[in-house]
Order: sequence, then structure tokens, then C-alpha cells
Amino acid sequence: MLHLDRFAPEDSGTMAQMVDSAMATVRAVGRGESPSTLRLYRPKPTVAFGRRDELNPRFTQARAAAVNHGFEPLVRTVGGHAAAYHQGCLVVDHFQRDADAVSGNHDRYGRFGRMFVEVFESLGVMAGVGELPGEYCPGEYSVWGQLPDGSRVKLVGTAQRVVAGAWWFSAGIVVTGPEPLRAVSQDVYRALGMPLDPATVGALSDIEPLIALEDIEDAVLEAYEKAGFYVR
Repeated sequence: MLHLDRFAPEDSGTMAQMVDSAMATVRAVGRGESPSTLRLYRPKPTVAFGRRDELNPRFTQARAAAVNHGFEPLVRTVGGHAAAYHQGCLVVDHFQRDADAVSGNHDRYGRFGRMFVEVFESLGVMAGVGELPGEYCPGEYSVWGQLPDGSRVKLVGTAQRVVAGAWWFSAGIVVTGPEPLRAVSQDVYRALGMPLDPATVGALSDIEPLIALEDIEDAVLEAYEKAGFYVR
């Protein structure tokens, strides 16, 4: 069974605070001090940089670009390159007790990627798993959605962290408000000297304008139940 922590927008801390809390949670789960947990929240405007970005000689300029757009810079412990989020996004953090957390590392990316594709397809959005040319924070398990003109936008980036006795799988879903994410991502990647096709920065609302964050939250919980996780 998964314990559910569903944060209202006003109750979410900064993304840095939520990441610190996540690390404390996964360690507590691994020690058997906390139950396996599913946490849903809407992040405040943040550009989450990776460790490799921090080592980039142009990181200072990239950090300033994020701040100029009103996004808090964060260097995260999981994931690859820079990814922007705001309160039009939904972060799904899954903390799972697992005595053999390391061996399932690769399988989890594929399994959860397919689950999020099913979430979107249940709402009428054509979706798939795979890296898009020129996408932000590129990865083979990115989840994309198809626009009416046949082009594709990245909708979900995933990352995970394994500790003794547990794993933490995190997914950031872009639901609404793609314009500020596109603008900050373009300036951040330009500052880093890294390629980015801004057309790949999108949101579910580009495909289905009537989709709301609450719809995605409910669909995610239904998908977890269908996958055999009892969430309460």
C-alpha cells in the first residue's frame, strides 16, 4: 500500500525544500521508519539544473537567466540537464521500500514511462516514450505528446535515486502554461551553450486545452490503482 501525500498549491514549499524533504523521506522509507509513499505537488517556478550544468563554465550566466525570468535556480541530486517547472506542472514522487532497489533501476524507467503514456491516452492524448531531437534534459525515457499538426512536445521528464532499502522515482508532468517554460528554457540553454529546440517545450494544454491539473492528478491515481498499487 502507498500512503498518499497530496499537497495543495499553497502548501508546497519551494522545489529545493521539496527535494530536501524527498531525500529525507526516501531514506526514512529505506530504514523502515516511514511507509512507502506517493507524493503529488505543484512546484513553484524553478529551473532544476543537473550536476553537469553546475560544472559548466557558463553556469553563472545560466543561473542568472533563470532568475531574470522569476525562476529559482536549483541544483538537484537526480536527473540530467536543466528542466523548468512552475505551478502549471505536477510532480509525482514515488518512494518505495525495496530490499533490492538497485537491480530494478533500468526497468523502472520503462515501466513508469509506459504508465504515464497510458495516463495521457486515457484523456485522449496521443503519447509515447523516447527522446525528441533538441529536447530539454534529454533522455531515452522522456514521455512526449503529439500535437494536432503531428509534431511532438515533451510532457514528462523522469529521474530516480536509490538508497539503502528504497528508491525514489520522480516525474515532472507539464500540464498548462508552456510559454514561460519555453522562454526560460531557451535563455538558460543559450547561456549554457547547449542546443535546445524550443518547439519541443510544451504542455498537455497545447494538445487538449480543457485539461486541468486536477484531471491529471485523478488520472495518475487511477493508473497507480490499475498497476496494483493501493493508494490511501
